[in-house]
Parts: sequence; C-alpha cells; structure tokens
Amino acid sequence: MKPKYYPHEVEAKWQARWEQERAFEVEADPARPKFYCLEMLPYPSGRLHMGHVRNYTIGDALSWYKRLQGYNVLHPMGWDSFGQPAEQAAIKRGIHPAIWTEENIAYMRQQLRRLGISYDWRREIASHTPEYYRWNQWFFLKMYERGLVYRKLSPVNWCPQCQTVLSNEQAQGGCWRCGSAVEQRPLEQWFVKITDYAEELLQGLEELGEGWPERVRTMQRNWIGKSVGATVEFPLEGRDEVIPIFTTRIDTIYGANAVLLAPEHPLARRLAEASADRDRLLDFIARLEKIDRRVRSSEAAEKEGMATGLFARNPFTGERLPIWIANFILMEYGTGAVMSVPAHDQRDFEFSRKYGLPIRQVIAPLDEEGRPILFDELTEAYEGEGVLIHSGPFDGLASAEARRRMTEYAEQHGFGRATVHYRLRDWGISRQRYWGTPVPMIHCQRCGIVPVPEDQLPVILPPDAPFTGEHGSPLDHVPEFVRTTCPTCHGPARRDTDTMDTFVDSSWYYFRYCDPKNAKAPFDPEIVRYWMPVDQYIGGIEHAIMHLLYTRFWCKFLRDLGLVEFSEPVTRLLTQGMVLNIVPEGPYAGRWMAMSKSLGNGVDPDDMIQKYGADTLRIFILFAAPPENELQWKEEGVEGAFRFLRRIHALVWKWHEVLARRFPTLSRPEPEQLTPEQRALLRKTHQTIKGVTEDIETHFQFNTAIAKLMELLNAIGEFEARFPTTDDAAAADLSVLGEAIHALVVMLAPFAPHLAEELWEALGHAESLVKARWPSYEDRWVQAETLEIPVQVNGKLRSRIFLPPGTPREEYERAALADPRVQAFINGRKVIKIIVIPDRLVNVVVQ
Repeated sequence: MKPKYYPHEVEAKWQARWEQERAFEVEADPARPKFYCLEMLPYPSGRLHMGHVRNYTIGDALSWYKRLQGYNVLHPMGWDSFGQPAEQAAIKRGIHPAIWTEENIAYMRQQLRRLGISYDWRREIASHTPEYYRWNQWFFLKMYERGLVYRKLSPVNWCPQCQTVLSNEQAQGGCWRCGSAVEQRPLEQWFVKITDYAEELLQGLEELGEGWPERVRTMQRNWIGKSVGATVEFPLEGRDEVIPIFTTRIDTIYGANAVLLAPEHPLARRLAEASADRDRLLDFIARLEKIDRRVRSSEAAEKEGMATGLFARNPFTGERLPIWIANFILMEYGTGAVMSVPAHDQRDFEFSRKYGLPIRQVIAPLDEEGRPILFDELTEAYEGEGVLIHSGPFDGLASAEARRRMTEYAEQHGFGRATVHYRLRDWGISRQRYWGTPVPMIHCQRCGIVPVPEDQLPVILPPDAPFTGEHGSPLDHVPEFVRTTCPTCHGPARRDTDTMDTFVDSSWYYFRYCDPKNAKAPFDPEIVRYWMPVDQYIGGIEHAIMHLLYTRFWCKFLRDLGLVEFSEPVTRLLTQGMVLNIVPEGPYAGRWMAMSKSLGNGVDPDDMIQKYGADTLRIFILFAAPPENELQWKEEGVEGAFRFLRRIHALVWKWHEVLARRFPTLSRPEPEQLTPEQRALLRKTHQTIKGVTEDIETHFQFNTAIAKLMELLNAIGEFEARFPTTDDAAAADLSVLGEAIHALVVMLAPFAPHLAEELWEALGHAESLVKARWPSYEDRWVQAETLEIPVQVNGKLRSRIFLPPGTPREEYERAALADPRVQAFINGRKVIKIIVIPDRLVNVVVQ
C-alpha cells in the first residue's frame, strides 16, 4: 500500500489479480445457497454510456454484497448483438455487420473490465454467433411442432422507391434512406401465438407480487388488456351473413347508429365492390391501408369515414344501421368492426358529429336523489355507468345488471355470446433484414412450407450479402443461401429469407448463461434447476412491456417443453432511473434531460475513469440517487466521491501497520471496561453494519448505505484523532478501532471493490475480499446508550426523560414522577395510573 491514493494503479492491480485467481468464476454447488444477479444485456453499439454504468454498477454492488454473505453468486454478461444498427452501419460505412459488431463488443468488454464489474466472463454469450442462434432456430421448430408458430399476411412499412421493408424507426417522417413516403403493404410473415398464454401471463403478475414494481405489472396488465364483454352478430341486410362485433358495453346497444369497419376488414372490399360508390370506396380503403395504424388511430388524428351505402340490422331493435369504413377502427382490436354509440363513446361522438349521424342517449347517470339525468344536448360522450333509458325491456336496469341480462338474451336468441377479449396480439417475429437469426423453414412448390431438420441446424447466415438498403432483404440476393433441397421430397426448394425479431434472442439468454458451452442442447435442465429463476433482474423501465412480457412467455413455453419446472423466470425486478445532464445548447438548452449524443449532454465514462478512477465513478453513481430514481449528473459530486475514498485510504494508511500486526491478537474488552469514547465508536460501528445491511437487503438504497459509511468514517476520524501517533493507542483502543476499520473496508467492497481489496490486503489479509464475510452486528451495541422518552400527562406531551434501553418499568415511573415539569402539571392531583411503553413512552393519568 502506498501513502497516497493512486486509483489507476490500485484498479489495474486488482483487476489483474481477480482474473488470475478466477475470482468470480462459479459452478453449481447444491451445498451452497445461490444468488443469480442479472443486468439486461447490452446492444453492442460501440461504447458504454452512463446509463449502462449505472445498470451494471447496481448489479455489481448487489453481487458483491451477496458474495460476502456467503452466497454462490452467478453474475454473467453477454451481448444482444443482432439487430438493425449493425446492418445500417454496413450500408453507411461499407463494413460487414459482423466486423462492426465484434469490434464494438471488444471495446465495450474492455470498458466493463475497467469498471471492475465482477462478471464470470467464461459464460459470455453473443446472440450473433451460430452457437447461440442455433437454439433460437431449435425453439422456433419446437413452437412450430406445437402450433405456436404460424404464417399470415400482415402489414409492413414499405418504401416504394427502395423496394424494401422498413422498421418503425426507419419509417418515421419518410424512408430513412431516400425520404420517400412510406406505405403500409401486406406481407406474409411469421407469428408466435403468445395469445395462447394471455390469461396465464395476466394471472402470473399477481403471483410475482412485490418482487416486481407495481408500475411494471400495471403496464403489462394494460398491454395484455383483458376485456370481458359480448360478441354480437349484426345481420347484413340483403345477404345471408353477419358482422360479428365485440363490445364491452352491450348495455349501450340501443344507442347504436352505425356499424364501422376497419379498412383491412375482410368485408370492407367486398362491400365496396357491391357499392354504388365502388371506385371512391376502394380508393379510400387503399389510402387508409397505407397509413401507419398507430397514426391513424391516435386520439389526435381526425376521424375519417365513408359510407358504403349498405346496411346491417341491430339484432336487439331491428333498426337499419348504415355500414361505414372508418380510419380509427383497427383489425387488431376485437373483430375489426364496432357498433358506433356516439352518446357513450367519445370517438364515435366526434365521428357522428362530423358526418351528421344521429346521437341518442341510452345510459343516464343518477342525481343525488337517484333519478336519471337526461341530457338535452350532449357536448361530449357520457362514458360512465348509470341506468338504461330508451332501451326497450331493459329500461331502468343498472349498467352492470343490463350487461349480464342482455348477454343472456343474445345467447338465448342465437345472435350473441359472452366473450373475453385480450388486447395482446400475436408476436410478429419476421424481419426482412440480414443481421438476425435465419428462420429455419424451406419453401417447396410440391410440399409447401417444410421445417429444416434439427440435425441440419444451425442455418447459418451467409458471410457475403449485398448491403444497399434497397430491394428487400439482403438474403434474397444470395443465391447460394436461398437455393436448397426440400428435406421431404428432395426436390429443388428455397430457404425462407426472413430473420427473427431480436427480442427472440433476449427472451431466453439468461438460461444459456447457466450452461453456455452446451453443444447438445440449449442448456442442461439440471444445471438450470440450481441457478434459476433469476433472483434479481436489473434494467430500464422502457423494457417493461415487450422484453419482459416475451421473456415471461418464453419461460412458460420452456416449462411446457419439460425443460424447466417453474413458470416465472425472474423473482425480483429493479428498474433503474435514467441519468440526466443539462443540455448545453439548442432548443432544450438549460434543461435536465437524459444523456444523449444528439443533445450534446453525454459524459463519456472513459473520461471519468481516466480522471478519477472506476471506484470513484461507481461511488458517485450509487450515491447520487436511489436506483429507481432519475440521477442528475454533477461532476462536483464525482469530486466529492473521490475525496471520500481518499480519506478512507489515508485513514487505513495511518493505521494499517499497527492493525495488521496487533489486531489479530486482540480481544474486545468487556463493556464495563470500555471508555465512553470506545463505547460510542463500537456502537456506531454496529449501528452502521445494521443500517447498511438493511439498506441493501431490503430497499436497494445504496445511496443511504454509502451515507452511513461516510458517517462511520467521520466517527472513526473523531476517535482516532485523539492519538498523535499510532503508538499512543491502547490495546482497547486498537481493538475497537480495528473492528470499525475492518467493518468499514468490507462494507465498502460492493461500492468501491478495488480500493476495498487494497485496504484489506494492507490490513494483513492474504486472501482476497472475495473470500471474506459480511460483518454481523450485535443487538446490544445497535441500541442507543440512552433513549429520549416522551412523558405525557393525560395524553399531552409535557416533558422528556433520558434512560438506557431495557430500563425496568418501575424506573420509568420513578423518573417520570420525579421530573419537575411533570410535577408542575400534576400539581397535587391524584395519580390514577401510569402507562409505560418501554423504550417509547410514559403517560401519567391524573384526576
């Protein structure tokens, strides 16, 4: 140990030693309790940003803490390395996606090593390697066998100029490459039937309980979107067919004024063909189909529609209802057809006002006396509950009761049924891109679509493909990849040229970490049985819906395959907040916003490590805010973190030689032999151990844990400042001081592991802190030496007394009655009783 703190020397030394000693490598060990700590794996975009640093530092602090508690800690890292940015880099820079990706991985891996994150690097995976994506293909085939994968027409973003499919990001504001207007075009694509698991995914959220943030569970509930209602069939006038309509408000059906169809509804074009206004209707449908559905159906979008000239019948009333095509109706919801009830749905209200359709109130709220409120003229839809009016035999019924009876009526008369609908749609996994997992299917003119045999996996991406961003997927233009042989008839066939959504890669990667080198299976179920489920998962709230929903589905599928025995992959979830910085210039100048290259408010972690060291950056990141909150970047806070570590270094430098030599031979004196100063430091040490343990274990409040370490450092400083030299400290002083310093160093390890290791070694320990154990506290030393006890007279606070913890009840009574202020309020009156709540309160009741 050197007399001055040189963070770069210390960090390089311990990173090398950890690697040499394989300090963080672990294997399944049934004799030990396990803890699986996982941060969401990064996309290798080129460099770590501060959001990455925060995510991985939180996970590392928890991993160190659990390791010091004796847990067998699995803490792995890998790369979500397929995806669109690599392909765009290939187009823009003329560099192959694999080269770009692997260069980025190498750089980011080195950054993580410089941060000192305690990963078991043997378990590193990258989703772009055949060793990994082979198992994506294997899972695809298993889903296909079970009817969970299918192909259907689905709209995509299409650039007519480039003749290629675009992602939503590439399509914003026109084609990212040529600027042309983007159209919606139907294309055959692969889907996973996640909807088969909708109810189980919903119910599982309740089982997750407090281990998952309520905000995340609410977002998933809303995304799954369970709706209980009824499907009602509206007969088409003049035709022997019906239009099924799902509604959650069958109680409003007497107020229906039209049937509205999505432009993609199978009936829309057929009705247009039969309409007197055929050409205009077909043009209208074609125009709407080209518009992004999210834009078309947004609340801000103007409502557009066109009447077909054809009619349906309301099965409850027999009333003729005109059939319209409307822009805000989507095939993705319900059946793609709705009954328009303008008095009780705001979108229908706006549509009907625009096109002059009648508006009829059929639900009335009640006034204070329970009478229905009738509206002379509606200025907006009333969407609440009430009683039915103008609804024939159902008048006077409350909404909920009416829904039950009207659904029964529809069932009895054969035109309706109770229905449960989910907002959740099947997962479209097709991507018309190169840099992804090839779909393992073959198209044969004789046999149809045929799966690739398992013994032919993986279907490997061809190394050479044209990256132009034009004319469809690059794989379409690699004949040696496309041309193949049908495994059924052995005739000529062509490979599917779609690749899989990268959410497939990230839906099961944490299983692979458990058994990353397995060449015969995605993983060994016995090994996974030991490590899984993940005990703590850490990542951004932006992944609350897609990734976290897909990964829950994937676990349930693995269970149904017989590979695992549990249904939920993650026991506890932490969603950390973003890192904010002030925007220096531009329209957002002076505002705190998430760090971004485009805003110019990013801070390079490498610069901070070079200036202050990794431990300082880690301390600041963990100290500046609770992990779930946003963190405001302030470099003066980084400087403060550096000063804190430098003070600890200086303290240990002063005492390390004498403590290394004498502390192991000392035993703590009995409490009555300790001086008040020694007792105070011992008490502060044990209170800090308890407080830091609870902050990490229960609340993940790393910021308050570090604050407690700062307080302990101050207390140690006050204690040891009484000794001009280390020779002036008595054995009892060294015993108490050594206990405090050792506890401080061990508790520092989760936050600043390099410095903690250096100080631990200086204190005379040959083995790494990895082998040490978290300090324990003694209850007797956690309690304050004296407690401040409020004293009430007839329930009103009148004074305070000071007593040690555990004082006998009669001593409370004696001290309260002897207090001069209490005596003044008693003032000769008779004491009826004295209520004592030990260590908390005394109440003297007088008459």
